[in-house]
Amino acid sequence: MFSYQLYSSRNFPPLDATLRMLAAAGYGAVEGYGALYSDPAAVDMLAAGLAETGLKMPTAHFGIEQLESDPAGCVAIARRLGIERIYCPWIAPEARPTEAKGWRDFGARLDLAGAPIRAAGLGFGWHNHDFEFLPLADGTIPMRALMEGGASLEWEMDLAWVVKGGADPAAWIADAGARITAVHVKDIAPKGENAVEDGWADVGSGTVNWRSLLAALRGAGVGHFILEHDNPSDHERFAKRSLASVKGY
Repeated sequence: MFSYQLYSSRNFPPLDATLRMLAAAGYGAVEGYGALYSDPAAVDMLAAGLAETGLKMPTAHFGIEQLESDPAGCVAIARRLGIERIYCPWIAPEARPTEAKGWRDFGARLDLAGAPIRAAGLGFGWHNHDFEFLPLADGTIPMRALMEGGASLEWEMDLAWVVKGGADPAAWIADAGARITAVHVKDIAPKGENAVEDGWADVGSGTVNWRSLLAALRGAGVGHFILEHDNPSDHERFAKRSLASVKGY
């Protein structure tokens, strides 16, 4: 299933118009992020928009603080919105470990935070950026240490960030296999292009070989493919062009 990360449209309010645009463009699902369920009124608005458009929300991002401080509340939001899998998406630079043990401990911390989520019958895992693939001083790759420390964690692979981190996504797909349960599908513009969009591109118009990588991901059993652009100048253009591209792969 192709989905759409609503963070891509954060600069293009209102939310209800975005949801209608996505449904008209042919999307059947979206992925949420923290600001969309920051309070009960926001959750109500999102639930109403999903009901109106028929869009589903099988996956969503929740911050580590919310997961640790109010796991029951996270589960309640998931039940309300139909979320099946929750991914923790971020750790601030000042909180990131600088040695292998610290990353293993962080993986264990995530595993513990995910225990009540899994107990409620939902999937739980980590969403990467580029910093997890930058070698530490001793050569350790943080992502590997994190996954070792959090043995039960699923992985929502943000494949373009894997590339930005200097790693080979095909090798990681082969290595991680079934632990990858969702993927962010986004593209990287050729070097020096799309500076106004922070160097990202509509899927299919950049440098990532999505045709072969989607085949590898499907072969690994991945079921959720979420289109994302971190800073599009036109979110409707991105949404429509990208979905048309991936449907051809």
